[in-house]
Amino acid sequence: MTTIRPRRAAAAALAVGLLPALAACGSGASGSGAEGEATPSSTVTLVTHDSWAVSEEVLAAFEEESGLTVRHVPAGDAGTLANQLVLTKDSPLGDVVFGIDNTFASRVADAGVLEPYTPGSLSDSAARYGIGDGALTAIDFGDVCLNTDVAWFEERGLDEPETLEDLTRPEYRDLTVVTNPASSSPGLAFLLATVGAFGDSGYDGQGWEQYWADLRDNGLKVDDSWEDAYYADFSGSGEGGQRPVVLSYATSPSYTLNEDGSASTTRALLGTCFRQVEYAGVLAGAQNPEGAKQLVDFLVSAQFQADVPEQMYMYPADVAVPLPAEWERFAPLAPEPFEVDPADVAEHRDEWIERWTQTVVG
Repeated sequence: MTTIRPRRAAAAALAVGLLPALAACGSGASGSGAEGEATPSSTVTLVTHDSWAVSEEVLAAFEEESGLTVRHVPAGDAGTLANQLVLTKDSPLGDVVFGIDNTFASRVADAGVLEPYTPGSLSDSAARYGIGDGALTAIDFGDVCLNTDVAWFEERGLDEPETLEDLTRPEYRDLTVVTNPASSSPGLAFLLATVGAFGDSGYDGQGWEQYWADLRDNGLKVDDSWEDAYYADFSGSGEGGQRPVVLSYATSPSYTLNEDGSASTTRALLGTCFRQVEYAGVLAGAQNPEGAKQLVDFLVSAQFQADVPEQMYMYPADVAVPLPAEWERFAPLAPEPFEVDPADVAEHRDEWIERWTQTVVG
């Protein structure tokens, strides 16, 4: 079995230690390269979530063509990254940010952290996801969904769950592990899926909080990070986990194929998904604003977009870019993902997380 590599590991605890170091890298950080020899005009500092990845040859081609050296500063999960950017906006951590997603985009945009910039070569499919008056450019997207361990259910003669409601049934007690929306961007995306699905009056007229209460009472396990949920607790990861239902991505099954590649050992439940969009933007007060714009242009280029699926397991925002062959079969997008208006997310995000915490964690 080919096991998926980490896609989203929450880094709230790590961020506490990172903040002083990152702040020290802020003003003037882009004035030194890997060996302290590059000048501010030749170095561009890219601040990202911890799951940023790009092929060496793709990045090298950009650096050669542009004459820039890209300095990378990881800053935790998407939620942690957003908080870091707001806290350090008067002394920015770099020139460009990548990895702010649609669950946290309004927090960053409203805080004045970004300088408006829209690449001239932006595809129509990416443009439709724009947020923040042009300050955030969509780079990739994907569906956060529950995944199942196919063999676990087959061996026990138990039908796999299909819907959100199924997980509250007695036969699925103690089978599900998710991540905390206070510390994990997939966790927040899944919380929003339930808000979108049930609101305050759906789920037998009782709303999303009652749904979570029923999940809790049915033996739900909550981890702080995707990595813990997938690798420590999910039985389908091959690492000894005991729970056959995990919060992950619709693309995850394309990386858990059997030895001959004919089938996946896991399955995404496409009726449980929330669409996550990831953005890049130029940071206000950047040391190298022109280099920052060049880097954002690169992130929407066909060359980088084609690199996204194999490196970050997300769909490129430019839908004209070819996808890996196995994705059509093993990584389809949800036909009708649950949605929450971005304005509602901006207004209620913290309130919803607090209510979730009171209901599930206590």
